[in-house]
Amino acid sequence: MSQRKEEFTVNGEELVQKVKEIIKEGNVRRITVKHKDGSTIAEFPLTIGVIGVVVAPLLAALGAIAALVGECTIAVEREA
Repeated sequence: MSQRKEEFTVNGEELVQKVKEIIKEGNVRRITVKHKDGSTIAEFPLTIGVIGVVVAPLLAALGAIAALVGECTIAVEREA
């Protein structure tokens, strides 16, 4: 299986909404949130079978992160 990577730069206020959009699009294997200096803030592996169970705690954690960061990058790994 090949993977495709995408990156999005958002401010903290947009973080949770953008992650919701990405998850809805599907085929997501991993979401990594990076601070503007390049350091990894959070990393969430996702699989199709557990997305429903994982989404609520994931969004709660991202809400807390969003309150602390200004600009950040969301790196997304998808199945091609």
